[in-house]
Amino acid sequence: MSNQRRLAWAIFRGVIVVWIAFSFLSPPKGIVLVGSQQHVVSVNPKIGVHTRLTDEVDEWKIKRSLELVRQMGASWIVEYFPWAYYEPQKGNYNWDHPDTVIRHACRQGLTVVARIGFVPQWARPEGSSESFLLPQHYDDLGDFVYAFAQRYRGQVSHLIIWNEPNLGLEWGFRRPDPSEYAQMLRVAYARAKEANPEVTVLGGALAPTLGAPDATSDMAYLQGMYEAGAAPYFDVLAVHAYGWRFPPQEPSAPDAITFSRVELLREIMVRNGDGGKLVMITEGGWNDHPRWTKAVRPGQRIAYTLQAYDMAWREWDWCQAVAWWAFRYPRPQPGYLDYFTFVTVDFTLKPIYLEVERYARGEDVSEWMAP
Repeated sequence: MSNQRRLAWAIFRGVIVVWIAFSFLSPPKGIVLVGSQQHVVSVNPKIGVHTRLTDEVDEWKIKRSLELVRQMGASWIVEYFPWAYYEPQKGNYNWDHPDTVIRHACRQGLTVVARIGFVPQWARPEGSSESFLLPQHYDDLGDFVYAFAQRYRGQVSHLIIWNEPNLGLEWGFRRPDPSEYAQMLRVAYARAKEANPEVTVLGGALAPTLGAPDATSDMAYLQGMYEAGAAPYFDVLAVHAYGWRFPPQEPSAPDAITFSRVELLREIMVRNGDGGKLVMITEGGWNDHPRWTKAVRPGQRIAYTLQAYDMAWREWDWCQAVAWWAFRYPRPQPGYLDYFTFVTVDFTLKPIYLEVERYARGEDVSEWMAP
């Protein structure tokens, strides 16, 4: 055999050895590696987003979404974990999807705030909505909260009990009742602490509204919660803070929906002797749809978003985090909803994402910060 042929044969054998080695080292097709532990780098520790991974079925997309959240500089995520999805029959749990989301979120160094709601069919009357839960089934909700808090102890540090109970839509199309919600909180709080004494329970998640036949003002509802004795049953007040067409510096007023309306809710907490608790904005933000009446221009949305993050960090020592709606949707949304996002369905980074990333890195974003 000539030297040339020997060399070619040696190269061929080397290629085969390398191919075999990589075949054993590489994950099987369809397997997504969690990766090494990551940490969020940000000048503002209060930056957060609502991730909306509830209906995301592809694990690589879940991982990619959470990687982008971290890279943008957000430390907090609010994620929805529907009760009905994970307990389709009483006592029969399926944790596959939340296991995946929480595993990747923790590996990216994110703090998970888990929103609990959505009633399974077995816990409500036939034909009722997924937000319909009568007091006789609060113990069933408590059992789920216990199971969730116990399973994710050490991984999920915050739980939100229900969503926007001051809206009829979110209260089973019934008249909102803060006394019933206080009773729900009492049950869920006790079971959460039983499973994990260190978990932080968030109450409220109040929608900013002035009131209507099918809704109660967030201010009146919060006062009603206190009058019903809810104070001992939540550690942090969750609120929603949409700015609509107003800048974040727009003064708060009882008859207007502005970002700073949260200050009025804070005042109610203080008046009720609850000023030692923090507030977390678990939903909110601005929208830049070109034809929606409550939207702003894209440049305004960037400016208002950065200014609000900065305002909460520098001026609101009682505000723990600000998690905007919504980072990315798994699929296109009708109407104006897609214009709340930071990243498109196909993972294209919007200008607002890039500017938040610059802000979180401590780069000069002064062009956006002037009121």
